[in-house]
Amino acid sequence: MTEDARFEDGAERPLRLKALDAEDLSVISALAQDAVFPAREMTWQPGARRFALLINRFRWEDRTRTAPRNHAPERVQSLLVIEDVRAVASQGVARDDPDMVFSLLSIGFAPGADGTGRLTLTLAGDGAIALDVECLDVLLRDVTRPYGAPSGRAPEHPLD
Repeated sequence: MTEDARFEDGAERPLRLKALDAEDLSVISALAQDAVFPAREMTWQPGARRFALLINRFRWEDRTRTAPRNHAPERVQSLLVIEDVRAVASQGVARDDPDMVFSLLSIGFAPGADGTGRLTLTLAGDGAIALDVECLDVLLRDVTRPYGAPSGRAPEHPLD
């Protein structure tokens, strides 16, 4: 039986990162890569101009510490919150099945005029969620303690 990891084990703190420019966003994108979430954990609040996801994020930042010791890979639940969202569109995202699980591959940003732009959440299986934003304002915040990844392995990506 494996025991769930705790933040106290490595004197670590939960992540809380904010992206206000493309460089910041690339860090959040890397840390959120391979996060999984069910459709029911996506929320669009048009009145608040907010789009949020509760994701099960793979702890990429922990791999250098755990891999050499054959420590089980970890995940953590995190909030991914995008503010100042004007519109949301999706492709290949089934909204009729709340239990459909998606895998986040990357988060990209295409700037528009006067600080606006389009944030794109690219999903495995050719899915995507596009968010037209007034400005870039993205938060990634861990909200639970880390736990052993159910698969027991780190995600792998084939090299092209």
